[in-house]
Amino acid sequence: MLTCGGYALVVGGALSATAALAHVACIIIGAPAYRFMGAGAEVIRAVEAGSFKPTLITLTISVVLLVWAAYALAGAGVIGRLPLLKPVLVVICLIYVARAIAFPLLKPAFRENSQAFWLVSSGICLVIGLVHLYGVMSSWRSL
Repeated sequence: MLTCGGYALVVGGALSATAALAHVACIIIGAPAYRFMGAGAEVIRAVEAGSFKPTLITLTISVVLLVWAAYALAGAGVIGRLPLLKPVLVVICLIYVARAIAFPLLKPAFRENSQAFWLVSSGICLVIGLVHLYGVMSSWRSL
């Protein structure tokens, strides 16, 4: 039976998996999806030109998010235990929350991304990070 923390980790894992699927959708749909998600004009032009670089980057992000989903599910006890479970879950929480609050520092490196992209993606990262954090803190002893 899942605890509150376990449920939070399941929700966090589902959110990470959903984010991974959104990235895969960009690959499948192409430039219109990248545009809808707020990618910069340079990325969209590269996708339209058939460059493999945006696909590779997006696929890498998807794989990382799926691994994070697996770790959240392992932390909840839904799937088998994964190596270094506690420290990896802590790092996942830190990365999500850091990405959410550090966007003003990241914006200059990605000038073409829209303001809507930064606000929406940062808000999503904050929610996912806080859900993971609650799950990890609530489940700490059982991890």
